[in-house]
Amino acid sequence: MTPPLGDIAHLGHVELLTPEPDRSLAFFTDYLGLTVNGRRGDSVYLRTWDDYEHHSLVLTAHETSGIGRTALRAAGEEALRRRVKELESAGHQGRWTEDEPGLGPLYVTTDPDGHEIALYWESEWYRAPDELRPGLKNQPQAKPGHGVGVRRLDHVNYLAADVAANADFHQHVLGARPTEQIQLNSGRIAAKWLTFTNKSYDVVHTEDWTGSRGRLHHIAFATDTREDILRAADLALDTGVFIETGPHKHAIQQTFFLYVYEPGGNRVELCNPLTRLVLAPDWPLITWTEEERKKGQAWGLKTIESFHTHGTPPVA
Repeated sequence: MTPPLGDIAHLGHVELLTPEPDRSLAFFTDYLGLTVNGRRGDSVYLRTWDDYEHHSLVLTAHETSGIGRTALRAAGEEALRRRVKELESAGHQGRWTEDEPGLGPLYVTTDPDGHEIALYWESEWYRAPDELRPGLKNQPQAKPGHGVGVRRLDHVNYLAADVAANADFHQHVLGARPTEQIQLNSGRIAAKWLTFTNKSYDVVHTEDWTGSRGRLHHIAFATDTREDILRAADLALDTGVFIETGPHKHAIQQTFFLYVYEPGGNRVELCNPLTRLVLAPDWPLITWTEEERKKGQAWGLKTIESFHTHGTPPVA
């Protein structure tokens, strides 16, 4: 089993594509409380208040919604080189680039489904300007006084034509650990949760019932408390943000959650998984059956899509 702290240190940031760049930007700054930390071309770089790096999210104007690049920070220069060597040995040839502010060289490749994955080591630590300077020196930025005030980027849930192949890529090539999965009666793996850290999950792969490739289910931001998610639901009502489902508790991973949509068409989850850590070095892979998933969420809320409609279980 891969050790809990391997060559990939953590999920660095993600890029979201949006056909409504101005409205999407207002959602992330006004509703979620992210801070703009630079612009380049069609992209805006945003950060959560407790992120030590230059940015947590890249918002890029595009003709459609969806996910662009996912960036993973390596645990060091040697760790980065090891992962690049492993990628190339496994047939995932990539390219080196330096096209993001605050970061050094990135090695960019794709997973089996076509999602763009970048690995990097060099990272500029954020230094808050006077107006954002925190009261506590062990905090990178002052907490926002508006919106939800999400603390950090928590995870990415990819849609995938082949869940097993993409999960194997993250596990065996990048060094993630699988923690939970959904297995259908046919034996097919319909969803899998993996972690690079002691968090219970950093990336998820969910079966795309359309058979498409390279699509996104959602990205998620963590809040300090469950109460923040209840407040986020109230703020959504007050400001016209569309609530898809929740607040509620997932059965898988036990995350308290709220699903909303930003104006560009991307699903965003607000979650509170902060107290659930995988500390056991021999953590067993937990498998949920098709019948167990039909029961819905932890307290009985029906999941977004049914088995009967699409022939695949919904996301946890």
